[in-house]
Amino acid sequence: MIERVKKHFNEVENFTSSDIKKIEEFRLSYAGKKGILNDLFAAFKDVPSKQKKTFGKELNKLKQLVNKKVKDLKSKSKTFSSKIKINDTSRTAFPIRTGNRHPISIVKNKIIEIFSQIGFSISEGPEIEDDWHNFSALNLPLHHPARDMQDTFFIQTDPDVLLRTHTSSVQVRHMEKNQPPIRTISPGRVYRNEAISSRAHCIFHQVEGLYIAKDVSFADLKQTLKYFTEALFGNSEIRLRPSYFPFTEPSAEVDIYWGLETETDYRITKGTGWLEIMGCGMVDPNVLKNCEINSDEYSGFAFGMGIERIAMLLYQVSDIRLFFENDVRFLNQFKPTI
Repeated sequence: MIERVKKHFNEVENFTSSDIKKIEEFRLSYAGKKGILNDLFAAFKDVPSKQKKTFGKELNKLKQLVNKKVKDLKSKSKTFSSKIKINDTSRTAFPIRTGNRHPISIVKNKIIEIFSQIGFSISEGPEIEDDWHNFSALNLPLHHPARDMQDTFFIQTDPDVLLRTHTSSVQVRHMEKNQPPIRTISPGRVYRNEAISSRAHCIFHQVEGLYIAKDVSFADLKQTLKYFTEALFGNSEIRLRPSYFPFTEPSAEVDIYWGLETETDYRITKGTGWLEIMGCGMVDPNVLKNCEINSDEYSGFAFGMGIERIAMLLYQVSDIRLFFENDVRFLNQFKPTI
């Protein structure tokens, strides 16, 4: 029996290969469940008592030799194959395609960058909101008719819980935790129960801004918006039209002069050359009081814009649904910067 073991020593030592498949076959022939080593260990009980000690030592040496041989051959085989891959100039070179940012992300990041240059921080909040932060704290009590301006997705199990209709709810949360001066923007996704069309969607993105300090005036608001529109659109003229929002007083809509140079310009501006891009106004004193900010000492302004609308203008996209379909042919058109 001992001679049988020693015979396998020579076979193991003489075996060599760089083929991973053959090396694995060799391993299984010795160390597999039905391999030679298992048969030899099973035969141990038939070895005479005087030879058991010597037979056991030789058998363990054979097992260690098999494991070492397999390990060494596999290591050399991997090194050899890696060198072939590196130096094989006949292999086809496949170009690595880099991805593009989504146009909504591109525009959002640009807006954040512009406002961060004048000291605005970023604040974020939950997309599932309660009635207080989404409506009541913003000067929209329970039966206020202005609630009908926003068709809301309510959570059926709890009528007080809803999907936020604007990121103004984030501003409320920020004011509750921070005292003036406050200068922040709130980018995020919002939801409204609207019919989906080329101009509207039930899911869209907003960036809302808030500035609260002492002696803040409407002139400060106009200068901030003028800085923003020039940074994003170039030297464009703006105008502010009186409007109504429950949480600001006075309130205004902001238009930029887009021009009438192409047929597309005539279509998207309805022949006027002017385009509405956002709403704004001075923060209503009731909103400040709801957030425990002294409205006699502090004042502020707020503004909000839809990111999809800005992206549609910048990229001349005529259908808002394209932003949500994830068509690679559409997304591949966009560069990382505007």
